[in-house]
Amino acid sequence: METGRAQFPFPYQPYNIQEQFMQALYSALDQGKVGIFESPTGTGKSLSLICGALSWLTDYEEKRRQEAASLLQEGEASLSTAAAQSTSTSSSSAEPDWITDFVQKKAERDLVSKLKEEELKRKKREERLELIRNNVQLKYAMKRKSCEDDEAFKLLQLSKEEKTETQGDEEDTDLVVAEYESDDESKTRNDELVEEHVAKIYYCSRTHSQLAQFVHEVQKSPFSKDISLVTLGSRQNLCVNEEVRNLGSIQRINDRCMEMQKNKHEKQHQEEGVKRKRGPAKSVCPYNKASALQQMRDDVLGTVHDIEQLLKLGRETHSCPYYSTRLAVPAAQLVVLPYQMLLHEATRRAAGVQLKGQVVIIDEAHNLSDTLSCIHSAELTGAQLCRAHSQLTQYADRYKSRLKAKNLMYIKQILFVIEGLVRVLGGKVGQNPQSQTTQTGTEMLTINNFLFKAQIDNINLFKVLQRYFEKSMISRKVSVDCELISFSLADQQGSAEEEKVLSASPMMQVEGFFMALTNSNTDGRVVVHRQESSVKFLLLNPAVHFAQVLKECRAVIIAGGTMQPVSDFKQELLFSAGVGEERITEFSCGHVIPPENILPLVLCSGPSGQELDFTFQNRDSPRMMDETGRILSNICNVVPGGVVCFFPSYEYSRRIISHWEASGALARLANKKKIFQEPKKANQVEQVLSEFSRCIQRCAVDSGGLTGALLFSVVGGKMSEGINFSDDLGRCVVMVGMPYPNIKSPELQEKMAYLDKHLPHSGGRSPGQALIENLCMKAVNQSIGRAIRHRGDYSSMVLCDRRYSRPATLSKLPTWIKDRTSTHTTFGPAFAALRKVRSKYSFMRPHSIY
Repeated sequence: METGRAQFPFPYQPYNIQEQFMQALYSALDQGKVGIFESPTGTGKSLSLICGALSWLTDYEEKRRQEAASLLQEGEASLSTAAAQSTSTSSSSAEPDWITDFVQKKAERDLVSKLKEEELKRKKREERLELIRNNVQLKYAMKRKSCEDDEAFKLLQLSKEEKTETQGDEEDTDLVVAEYESDDESKTRNDELVEEHVAKIYYCSRTHSQLAQFVHEVQKSPFSKDISLVTLGSRQNLCVNEEVRNLGSIQRINDRCMEMQKNKHEKQHQEEGVKRKRGPAKSVCPYNKASALQQMRDDVLGTVHDIEQLLKLGRETHSCPYYSTRLAVPAAQLVVLPYQMLLHEATRRAAGVQLKGQVVIIDEAHNLSDTLSCIHSAELTGAQLCRAHSQLTQYADRYKSRLKAKNLMYIKQILFVIEGLVRVLGGKVGQNPQSQTTQTGTEMLTINNFLFKAQIDNINLFKVLQRYFEKSMISRKVSVDCELISFSLADQQGSAEEEKVLSASPMMQVEGFFMALTNSNTDGRVVVHRQESSVKFLLLNPAVHFAQVLKECRAVIIAGGTMQPVSDFKQELLFSAGVGEERITEFSCGHVIPPENILPLVLCSGPSGQELDFTFQNRDSPRMMDETGRILSNICNVVPGGVVCFFPSYEYSRRIISHWEASGALARLANKKKIFQEPKKANQVEQVLSEFSRCIQRCAVDSGGLTGALLFSVVGGKMSEGINFSDDLGRCVVMVGMPYPNIKSPELQEKMAYLDKHLPHSGGRSPGQALIENLCMKAVNQSIGRAIRHRGDYSSMVLCDRRYSRPATLSKLPTWIKDRTSTHTTFGPAFAALRKVRSKYSFMRPHSIY
């Protein structure tokens, strides 16, 4: 049966494709589908997702309310009828009908009771949210500290009841309890505050800037006043304690935060008259107070905030955004979070994210398969292994008399495994990794073969992980212990710089690698790089970790600007995860720009007739480099504003620019446009873009001989994703060659072999070959899609390589580009088409840029 909605609330009159998108989205959510949605950048995808999904959520909640009210009415009517019948009639049958009646009535009474309870809870939630939104002071908001302190103290007392344990064991127990309490800080015995998870939508994207952009779109939508939205992030992003933020690395921030939670509970303990252990006074976090957390939680639920606004609110209310947002998750209707928190099970669990029966929207999902593989892969260096062995040995020696025999046994097992890993790399623990003789070679092993080679196949990693790493939190303890020693050393030496260079404990990475080794033998490989002295777990089957998300959720929407090629995506991530074809729905729309606003060209040869073939064997020839320079020079002569040129790799970019410098081609380009290059450091990207933009704006007003700016960038680099080259910033995008990945990479070769073995062959090509082509064309699509950002925008896209003219390659371009692409075997007609675009739009005033 078709499900849908006639109209959707929208901040303005939506385009036809936006209405189609919302209809398809609503239907997919209602039917519990796995949807693959492709909507080009500039077509208002975010707003379509927001308005379509939240319209469904509103209708779904209303439908549930009506169904519950109807069931309640039927149940009460049934009970009344049954009661009347039982008083007016009596059974003459030998069968004990009273038992049947009793069981039936009890079931009906239980159902009615449950429905009444749920209705009561729902009304309380709605009333409370209304109070929060109207800024009414809740009576219980400031009454919680005393009961919180009581509860924390009782938990600590329970942990100390075993008198036979020594003081050191108590200290270890405290750390476990403190970690547990800190994440459940505001749970109380007040039933009104123990909230169950309401129906919600989880929205995730790749970066925090993309998440912030999405939240701003929600704020502009018609749902901004009625939706409860929570943005989740790491401590590194949400911490407002400057002392902790300044530690820099995420692990050091996590460790310091956890240490301060432990100190907080110790301080509460001391206030009750318990003698404090000897040593310097320990600092506690002033932002982690129960009443302040609860107040900020209410503020978060009442108004939509992005991360920057959360940080500002946290500083104003003197409350921790990290813990406040976690407290708000159960009552939130829309939870915005980064990939890692949703796609990694342990992180998901720690954040309080529950997927059962909920909706998940994964945006910017063109690289979802690679993202899953990266999240679940793990790497360790020889230096990290040696340091972890040293720190864990010191920890065991320090607390030897205080640790139980079982704890010591597990620590010895972990040390034994670490020693095995170091042996595989050809080293020995206890020696300086730099002074050890380096062996050469790279080896690819199955998990089982790696365990045999390391001579650790007799260790039950599941048991070590589940019973010791997770329950004792040894990694966290060793990290905190090392942190304390680091601070102590820095104080003794009187040098703040000394403390900064002391690196954090690698025990968390060791634990992550152990966890990776518990994957199925067929789903991963271990790469041993002896020359670099590193060991890496490579996940070959990302579907195994995505399967749980697909299984638990009511519906999953996978969205992106360019999702092509969809067939390979479905095969690798959906079919392999057990999703049937009948559950999958696809939606793809064109662009909102008029057809004449885009000019995609495939160039097979340059101005001098040189064939453009940027294969590995030909691309370094001087003739090919010179021809590329002539093409760019001609383009810069006729294209106003900004031209962005993408090279297949950083190394090739360096070589070709050096050649142009020597030949004078770079100087000729600089006479027409000011030249910018993609910076090596990520924190310099903003500055380069700003200067690029200002240069183009100046040239539009007073050229002084220059027609704009030329930016050299790299496919897959810092400027090929997430950067908008809208309007005059990108009037032409040039793609030099085809950015195929390094086929000689052992990791890529193993991935290809795995796909060839486990996935069906189609179209006369192996899945491994398809992977190479798909990786290349996905990167191309991301890069050339940077230029068109809105309906009034226009741009040219020049693909310089004869291989782009192959039908199989053209088919992997987004439909809205592919349908308008023309292939030119000679340069003349292509150049004429570019001149035509310039003459057509030369009368238009430059749009606002950047």
